[in-house]
Amino acid sequence: MTGGRIATVGKKPHKKAAGNRSARMGTKVTTDRAERKQGGAGVPPALARNVASVAPASAVPALAALPKSAPVRRDAAKTVGGGAAILRVDEEQPAARGCLSAALAGAEPQGLAATYSFEVPESGGPYSGAIRFVGTRVRVLGKPDPGDRFERIEGFDGLEPGSGRAAITTRALGINPGEWRVTAMSAERSAAPTSMRLPRRVISTATTFGQLAQGPAVRLAWPTLVGMGAVVAVVFQALLAGRAGIDVAAVLVMSLIGCILGFVGGKAYYLVLHHKHPRQFLSAGACIQGFLLVALGVIAVGAAALGIPIGVLLDTTAPGVFLGMAVGRPGCWLTGCCAGRPTSSRWGMWSSDRRLATRRFPVQLLEAAAALVIGAVSLILVLTTQPSIAGVIFVGAVAAYTFSRQLLFPLRTESRTRIGRSVTMVFCGVVLAATVSLPILA
Repeated sequence: MTGGRIATVGKKPHKKAAGNRSARMGTKVTTDRAERKQGGAGVPPALARNVASVAPASAVPALAALPKSAPVRRDAAKTVGGGAAILRVDEEQPAARGCLSAALAGAEPQGLAATYSFEVPESGGPYSGAIRFVGTRVRVLGKPDPGDRFERIEGFDGLEPGSGRAAITTRALGINPGEWRVTAMSAERSAAPTSMRLPRRVISTATTFGQLAQGPAVRLAWPTLVGMGAVVAVVFQALLAGRAGIDVAAVLVMSLIGCILGFVGGKAYYLVLHHKHPRQFLSAGACIQGFLLVALGVIAVGAAALGIPIGVLLDTTAPGVFLGMAVGRPGCWLTGCCAGRPTSSRWGMWSSDRRLATRRFPVQLLEAAAALVIGAVSLILVLTTQPSIAGVIFVGAVAAYTFSRQLLFPLRTESRTRIGRSVTMVFCGVVLAATVSLPILA
């Protein structure tokens, strides 16, 4: 009897449990239907109800329009202040920080930089690819305008196998300020084994003053280091000019005018060399060749007008010019201009050309080292010798620097014709040999 009661009692809960499971299955089917009806496949019903109640009508289809190959996970979507639905963020990339960025926070134009990092394979290559960046501003009130969205495609090539981490950056200027979500995805269509197809990633970032929106390995140190180099050049010039019995005040005035006009000359040289419009004068870079041509031309004209021996003044100017370049040239490496080619060599250093950060030949630092050697040698010659031909130290220093610069050009990303480079090197070699032999013969 007892066993029968136990059996009877045991069966009743069993039937009830089966009924509960059926009810739950029916509830799940109904919930799934409601889920698909409200928020699209794969969206939890609670989230779909939240989106429907908080987001405007235009925001709900954005979830339903997501491809089935990339379903929205439970933690993959949320609603924010303005009600726009956004995808899960894979990476936070804060805007530029510091006193300068805080002081220029509201300055125009506003911009942002979004970076996609990846590892270069250890074998094969050289590798190439392209990344499409699609940015949308979040917390938009009202109807979005063109400043609330951007799209860019950034390509890369020549990445050596085994070169390690690389990072491709896109910059968007003139956009509306605020918080942004940037979706980065592969835009590579080639099926070649050296074409990299990289996974999709969502990046969260914010705007800042446009000139401060830069990618990794880009530090805006160029103005500071170039300014320090100019101070070094003027100080050495003044000391050596005073030692040679030249009016130091007149030399300083000429050098100041030469630096100001030389800056304009460097900008103009850059615009011509890179085929830029004159409207880009302020935002464009500057070339050291244009600076030297104009600045030294001003000094030569000023010396002739004031009756100062031009050759002697140029000889006393040479050490300061090249020692100053040794100080200023690393600013190019830090800022990302005049970049070297990507390499996997152990001599490479992780740096950027303001767009692609990877291991590169540090040609800017090699050029700074060459300028340091030339400046030191010319300083020793000015202090220890009195050449029979005035100006020969200056001419020899310029020829040596130009020769070394041409020697380093193959390591740079900028292309130069082999014929022009060879002709320049031969000419500089002849001039350098003449500057060494003529004083001896005299």
